[in-house]
Amino acid sequence: MMRFIRYLMPKEERFIDYFSAHAGCIVTASVALRAMMRAETAEEREKHFKDVCRIEGEADMIARETMKALHRAFITPFDRSDIHALSTALDDAVDLIEEVAQHSVLYRVVNFSPVMLELGTMIEDGARLLTEAIPMLSNISRNAERINALCERIGKIESEADRVLRRAMSDLIAQDPPPIEFLGRKEVYELLETVTDRCDDVSDLIEGILLDHV
Repeated sequence: MMRFIRYLMPKEERFIDYFSAHAGCIVTASVALRAMMRAETAEEREKHFKDVCRIEGEADMIARETMKALHRAFITPFDRSDIHALSTALDDAVDLIEEVAQHSVLYRVVNFSPVMLELGTMIEDGARLLTEAIPMLSNISRNAERINALCERIGKIESEADRVLRRAMSDLIAQDPPPIEFLGRKEVYELLETVTDRCDDVSDLIEGILLDHV
């Protein structure tokens, strides 16, 4: 009965747009970060670093607008706690991408390993899956099977990123670089993997929303 009532009542559909835009920021930030890691000159790295920071600022604005809309809305497409958690997880992912860029500058990491680039690609792949899944929340019943499949793929990316991180850390220890270099590269590796965790957190929240509405 409650599902039927929710179906009849008007919904605040802007939230889906906000979530989609937020996921898009994860994509563009990950693209800018990989460009920064591939840059051959300090000028190129600085340009892409600024792009990452700009995109993080745009994501913060989306998060603020989402929260404002949540406070204004009388009817929401799903539970308010889910909306808040989803917005927070999306924003965390973009924040962490900026942290990767900030830490690489702080520790003067300029030679990014193939594994760092691989993790960056995983982030982009997971984010693109989110940009595909989130708009489908506007019609959950029709799209439930496809959304579940996309979330499963995001989970597999996160699991693979765990394995890649373990291999990268083992290789880094074997290389025995100077302490500051070791610390800097270690933090970059761990932050990159944590972004894939946040993408997986978003997919877990989406799956929870499906369980409530299907």
